[in-house]
Amino acid sequence: MDVLRAETAGFCMGVDLALRKLDKLLAGNASEAPIYTFGPLIHNPQVLREYAQRGVRLCEDPEVIEPGAVVLIRAHGVPKGVFERLRARGAIIADATCPKVTKAQKLIARQADEGGILLLYGEEAHPEVRGLLSHASHGAIIFDSLAELQGHTLDRADSYFLAAQTTQDEEEFERIRDHLFTTLGRAIPVLHTICDATQKRQAEAIALARSVDFMVVVGGRESGNTRRLAKVAQSQGTPCALVETAAELPLEKMRGLSRIGLTAGASTPKKIIDAVESALRTL
Repeated sequence: MDVLRAETAGFCMGVDLALRKLDKLLAGNASEAPIYTFGPLIHNPQVLREYAQRGVRLCEDPEVIEPGAVVLIRAHGVPKGVFERLRARGAIIADATCPKVTKAQKLIARQADEGGILLLYGEEAHPEVRGLLSHASHGAIIFDSLAELQGHTLDRADSYFLAAQTTQDEEEFERIRDHLFTTLGRAIPVLHTICDATQKRQAEAIALARSVDFMVVVGGRESGNTRRLAKVAQSQGTPCALVETAAELPLEKMRGLSRIGLTAGASTPKKIIDAVESALRTL
């Protein structure tokens, strides 16, 4: 049996930068000040557990931060008011927001300054989305699919602009754009905020899924980009399993197959991907 591993599987640039920043804070913390991450730094429970064992605390309420504590802003970013609240508490802020998320926030803020309601393709409960919405000064409509958008009534007289969570599906985004042009009878500003690394990973997952008998996607179940990798693989008609570790592999379903594809979300450590690949090769 062949195991075909995606070249892009594992940490993206934004996750790698965030973890490097946290490692640097831990190494240079001579004063032993408390170190917090504001919300889960990334969506991978194994990585978060390792940092918790090294003394890193997790917090989502600025009011419980003690003066002098170090607070690392998660890779997904935070609503813009959080920075002011943390400074008011006397916290030392280290910003690990992914540069692609920061760019999306700035694009939305700039377009919102010109007026218009944000149409945001994303997951409402996701921390990145909450941060993006905080920059939409004239309001927003959020939806996680074309079908959900079609359930909203849009007034042709209103001004709108379109953006997306950075880890969303590019093909679905294009369908949403085309639908809006038809529905509103005009083109509206479209902000291209989906990360190019996300697009590359999804394209590679699709190509792999078309050439194998079974797909395995490795990553945290809370990770939006990991779930979407599984979704685009399944959309090719290929059976797919999303697992967090090698122990979760449905090995019996894969015995006797010729080719298995392997990819992983952007917050999945290489050692976990390697362990899954080793387990698959035992078949």
